[in-house]
Amino acid sequence: MPKNKIVAVGGTFDHFHLGHEWLISNAFERGEFVIIGVTSDEFLKTVCKSHDQDFRVRVSRLIEFLKSKGFMERASIVKLEDPFGPTISDPSIEGIVVTKETVHRAEEANRIREERGMKRMKVYVVDYVRASDGIPISSTRIRNREIDEKGNLLKSQA
Repeated sequence: MPKNKIVAVGGTFDHFHLGHEWLISNAFERGEFVIIGVTSDEFLKTVCKSHDQDFRVRVSRLIEFLKSKGFMERASIVKLEDPFGPTISDPSIEGIVVTKETVHRAEEANRIREERGMKRMKVYVVDYVRASDGIPISSTRIRNREIDEKGNLLKSQA
């Protein structure tokens, strides 16, 4: 399957975990170059999305991962101040990698792109990575100390 030249992926990336690694790795499988949007602290306040690591920490952990996989030279990290970032203004973006939770945003971005005379992006939906208990890994579960970043249980589940 030929790769797209440029794909996008985005998220908060709070408590960077195995699910984030899977999502981003999928983006690099689909694109020669990947634009990674990281939600700003300011934007998170407007949408009341829970997080407890500031932007600098979240980006630093993302960079560690990218370097460990040899992805840095194929990546650009952008700060997201809205749900769409460059996907609604950059016609060179050919694909977007999302989860089921965010597929509606990709479809909304595609509607905006069409209104602006741009080509639709291919939308790639990636499954969640599950913790050892079969429930998806999430930053919320890590913050609540149910699981670690690899999906291992930290306390007994009642």
